[in-house]
Amino acid sequence: MKKIVAVILALVMMLSLALTASAEATKGIIYIITPSTSNPFFGTEQIVGAAKAEALGYTPKCFSHDDDAAVQLQLFEAAINDHAVAIICDNAGADASIEAVRKATEAGIPVFLIDREINESGLAIAQIVADNAQGAAAIAEKWVEAMDYEGKYAELLGLESDTNCWVRSENYHAVIDQYDTLEMVAQQSASWSQTEGYAKTEAILQAHPEITGIICGNDTMACGATQACIDAGRDDIKIIGLDGSDDAAAYIKDGKMVGTALQQIAAITELAIEQADAYVTNGAKPETEKQLVPCVAITAENVEFLSAFVYTGE
Repeated sequence: MKKIVAVILALVMMLSLALTASAEATKGIIYIITPSTSNPFFGTEQIVGAAKAEALGYTPKCFSHDDDAAVQLQLFEAAINDHAVAIICDNAGADASIEAVRKATEAGIPVFLIDREINESGLAIAQIVADNAQGAAAIAEKWVEAMDYEGKYAELLGLESDTNCWVRSENYHAVIDQYDTLEMVAQQSASWSQTEGYAKTEAILQAHPEITGIICGNDTMACGATQACIDAGRDDIKIIGLDGSDDAAAYIKDGKMVGTALQQIAAITELAIEQADAYVTNGAKPETEKQLVPCVAITAENVEFLSAFVYTGE
């Protein structure tokens, strides 16, 4: 029995050494930490990020924090213990994530934030996000036109601890509130979730059957809202989201959604990996920590050019 145990331990040690040697054979380990990949937006971050990291000679390790700051902190600690050369992160909260970013930075591991910012500058090497203000305003203009500038509507907010939730909402309203003929009768958080988007929309339709529009903080909630309206026989309701997902594109093509604003997350993720490589290779930092990548308003007119969060139109 002792010999069997000894053999097993030897095999485990050999496997561990092999994995370590494999990582060391590359330029190092890059951790890619995102919210749940059940949302294709975050899944794209991991897929694109891992492919880009490998192409540049790194070993990518992908994890999800599920919007739990405690889990995120554990993953950052794991990256430190794993001697990662960089961390790419779509964080779990503008305030709640500061501790994790600071801990990695103090350990000498550069952090590159994508999609969501934190409420402190000078910790991350880069914070690369879609221009949510510009994107929300652009798609709100399309929605106002689709509503014919009048009617009652509801709003589904995202995760309220997320800066993007309020940036998008505020810029939706910067456009919509110019028209006294448009009246918001309900505003609820659906926490970026399709399931919650569906359930909240069902309840809103029962309480406010007079609505003719719904504005949503992201496509996942918008798709839930759209399906709830379809199931309720309310194809007349004008719905927008923000992300640029393939699911939203399908509803737009079918005439069930007005549109979305594409966050160019594939491009953002690749840019973060490139900047991480530049920093790891020669210490080069981007000119500015906070960087905005413009969104693209997507409607039935140009949806054919959208696929997998990549826009190929002019």
